[in-house]
Amino acid sequence: MKEKHDVVDKRHLRSIKTKQKLLEAAKEVFLEEGFQKATISQMIKKAGIGYGTAYVHFEGKEEILMVLMDDVMEKFYEIAEVSFFPKTKEEARQIILSQATAFLKMAETERSMMRLFEQAIGISPSIATKWKAIREKFIQRISQDIAFAQKNGLARAKLNHTLVAKGWFFTNEMYLWEIVRNEQQGTVEEIAQTMTAVYTEGLYP
Repeated sequence: MKEKHDVVDKRHLRSIKTKQKLLEAAKEVFLEEGFQKATISQMIKKAGIGYGTAYVHFEGKEEILMVLMDDVMEKFYEIAEVSFFPKTKEEARQIILSQATAFLKMAETERSMMRLFEQAIGISPSIATKWKAIREKFIQRISQDIAFAQKNGLARAKLNHTLVAKGWFFTNEMYLWEIVRNEQQGTVEEIAQTMTAVYTEGLYP
C-alpha cells in the first residue's frame, strides 16, 4: 500500500513541476511576443514538454495567463490585506497612504507583466471578465475597511461604503495604468500623497 502511495506522490510532484515549467516558459513567451502573438505551441516548445501533458493542465493560453495574473495580483492583494484597525483619523490616513504608495510602487515593479495584462484585457473577453473579478475583490476589501471606520466613528457614516470603495479603487487603478504605461505626471510618492489627501479629507471629517 505504501509503495502505491509513493508512486502517486511522485506522479503528483512531477505533475506540479511540469505545470510550473510550463508557466515559467509561458511567461517568457508572453513577454517576448505579447498576448496576441504568443501561442501555446511556443510555450510547450520552450518548456520542453509534450503537447498532451500541457493540455492536461491548461486548455489554452488564456487559462495560462489567468494563473499568471493571479500570481502577480496576489502581491497587490497582500497590500490591500494589511490590517486596518485605526483608532484615530490620522492613523487611518497613515495606513491608507502607506497602502496607496505600496500599491503604485508594485505597479512599477510589475510593469512588464501589467502591460501584458492590459493588452489581454483589451483583446480577450475572458481575461476582461477575470480583471473585473480581481477589481471586485479589491473593492470588497476596501469596503470592509470603510465600514469599520464608519462603525467606529472615524469616517462619515452616511456615505455608502461600497460606492466610496469603488471610487477609491478606480482612482488607484487609473494611476496604476498610467504608471504601467509610463504616462504618469509626478513621482509615485507625490501621486499617492495627493490622492490620499483628497480621499481621506472627504471621508474622514
